[in-house]
Order: sequence, then C-alpha cells, then structure tokens
Amino acid sequence: MKNIYTDEDYLKKAIKQAKKSVIAGGFPAGAVIVKDGKIIAEGIALGYKLHDPTSHPETSSIRDACKSLSTTDLTGAILYASLQPCLMCFSVSNWANISRIVYGCKKTKEMEEKNYYEGFNNIEDINSKNLKQIELVYIPDFENEMLQIIKDWESSFNK
Repeated sequence: MKNIYTDEDYLKKAIKQAKKSVIAGGFPAGAVIVKDGKIIAEGIALGYKLHDPTSHPETSSIRDACKSLSTTDLTGAILYASLQPCLMCFSVSNWANISRIVYGCKKTKEMEEKNYYEGFNNIEDINSKNLKQIELVYIPDFENEMLQIIKDWESSFNK
C-alpha cells in the first residue's frame, strides 16, 4: 500500500508536537518518526521540566520508537523535526540508523546566541564526514510558522 502522506504532512504533525510541547511547559520543538508510512513515535521537548538534558523531541521519539519496535536499528525510518536537530539529536539519529531527517526550520544565529543550540556546529558538515550519511532534507515552507511559535513562547516569559 502506497503512503498517501507527504513530507509536508508529517512536518505539520511535528509542528503540532512543538505546540503541544509549549502547552506542556517545554521548549517549542517537536518530532515524529515514520516507518513504513506509519507514525511509530512522537516527541516533545521537556528536558528542563523532566531534569533530563537528553529529553529533546528527537531523542525521546527515537527512544520510544526503539522501545516499541524492540530494536536499536531504525533503518528505513524518517525523523520529522520542527527545528533543525542539534548535534546531540543528529548523533542519536545516526546511531539509531535513521535514514532521513526532514526539518522545517533552520537554526539561526539568534537561536545559537540564546543557547537554544549547543554551539555553532553544522550537521551538514558533520554528516558529510561520517561513515554513513543521513539524508538531510530542509523544507522551508514552515520556517516562518516555527519562528513565530518560538517568538510567542519567548514572549510568554515577559508577561
């Protein structure tokens, strides 16, 4: 059976996860993992709330996907992330054999300066030097929406 959903459809679901994360008191980022046309895991960013620096939406969804499939090998799975994954999440994706990462918003200089990312690392450069490469796909259609979600989240601290 052919999958009727597109990358954009799954990215919309990752963005819904980012909104869910904010409602739950987390950082505005979300992820879903799809394998064989089915969502097998979803994640939100609750690291600060859970006191777990690894609880980014990408890593938590990879953790859940591996548990539900009883494996550490997610070959053929696609990670859809609302934001460009950080170096940790990219590395976990690599170790889990994620085949593709599709994301809807690139990290910006401002995000780096606010420490939303651990540094100025470029996952495209790192990916090109790895023994196995993950297909990285940036779909800019959702960039403005994600940047607005982040701005709204930031402004909630000033109320």
